Amino acid sequence: MNPIVTLQDAVTEFAPGTEPTTAELDAIEQEMPVILADVDLLDAQIITLDRTPTELDARRIRRARRRVLAERRALANRRRGVSLPGGAA
Repeated sequence: MNPIVTLQDAVTEFAPGTEPTTAELDAIEQEMPVILADVDLLDAQIITLDRTPTELDARRIRRARRRVLAERRALANRRRGVSLPGGAA
């Protein structure tokens, strides 16, 4: 039996002890409301996977979709106010 091996080295080596930078953590923190809204939408959709959605389920999904859109709009508006280095927009 022939062993299966890779023919190339890994493209990116794992560097142990690497932590996210402060800028990356700040970006995650800014996007957290959008992430949580997406999770709520997924929860509402998962509930209806194994049954016929009721009117309450439909309302819950609509409400979650509106929240996702509102959070994405708010994030886009916050980013619009941030200037990028070098004058790029």
